[in-house]
Amino acid sequence: MSVKKRGGSRAGIMGRIATAACVELVLALLAMGGAVAGERIAEITREEVVATIERAPGPSRGRADAPVVLVEFSDFQCGYCRVFRDETLPQLEAQYIQPGKVRFVYRHLAVLGEASVAAARASACAFGQDKFWEYHDALFRATSPFAFRASRLKQYAADLTLDGKAFAACLDGKKYARVVEAETMLGRALGATGTPSFLVNGRLLIGAYPFEVFQKVLDETLAGAAKKSGSGPR
Repeated sequence: MSVKKRGGSRAGIMGRIATAACVELVLALLAMGGAVAGERIAEITREEVVATIERAPGPSRGRADAPVVLVEFSDFQCGYCRVFRDETLPQLEAQYIQPGKVRFVYRHLAVLGEASVAAARASACAFGQDKFWEYHDALFRATSPFAFRASRLKQYAADLTLDGKAFAACLDGKKYARVVEAETMLGRALGATGTPSFLVNGRLLIGAYPFEVFQKVLDETLAGAAKKSGSGPR
């Protein structure tokens, strides 16, 4: 597993991006929670992509003003992502997210086929009904070879008492297809070559590290953020 340091220049992983296709995808991501206002994006730097990934509407936990933002790029078919969810995320929740030190953001990196894309879209539909985390957990508990067929995805929604008609219309209409595509593309552009991948205040980590590795990186990042703000340790 590799750890890549945050790039600070336009010539890094992203470089300069000015293609209409990428602009369209970023706008699709930003539109997840509503219409995007403002002028047409003409140039995007790595720092701007990181900010978009960290702050655009989507599933998150923790204080909005937490000094550290931990972003996970994940695929619901990924076994290592399941291990992170089962073993590491609960410890991060207890020691960093709940105390307000870290905000955790979930983004899709749907790279394991059409079933992964379908599951990602379904989870976005659940997010639209304020049940993302419950649906997220249901998907990671599903290990059947047919777990992500449309009928099963709808059954998970029914089990969680979501509005079945609205969920079916969302899933069948592929409402969030462009959002999933946008997040996957942006994750890859930032260097997320496998799942799970993470950003810690923009620093890229690739792999399902044990909690102790996250603890070390988060503590270092928190100390740096405190020093930069002049507030001292939290």
